[in-house]
Amino acid sequence: MITLALAGIVIGIISSGSGLGGGFLVVPLLIFLGREAKLAVGTAFVFILMTAISSILTHYRLGNIDLRTGLILALGGVIGAQIGPHLMQHVSDHNFKRLFSVLLVITAVWLFANSFTSSEG
Repeated sequence: MITLALAGIVIGIISSGSGLGGGFLVVPLLIFLGREAKLAVGTAFVFILMTAISSILTHYRLGNIDLRTGLILALGGVIGAQIGPHLMQHVSDHNFKRLFSVLLVITAVWLFANSFTSSEG
């Protein structure tokens, strides 16, 4: 329990500062701890929901929110969120781990490559 709480604190700091939601760290952590991929994904959303609410409040107070854009994205996200779990029912644990790891690597490479073209340096 203490280890999970400490992991939650660290992941909360990273996710609220990066905008990545935390699932990219929570899901692998839970899989590492022996949870099935579908359970890890569903459980990660509890974490994401709670940290997102807290993060939204803080980012709003700091003036870091484009509410219109966020709500438009959220509308699409709500629709997609109804489809994703049903698709997951047809993906084996083994294939999920492969797909998820490929997605993480592609995201990492893209972010790294774009860090060289950023005007903020």
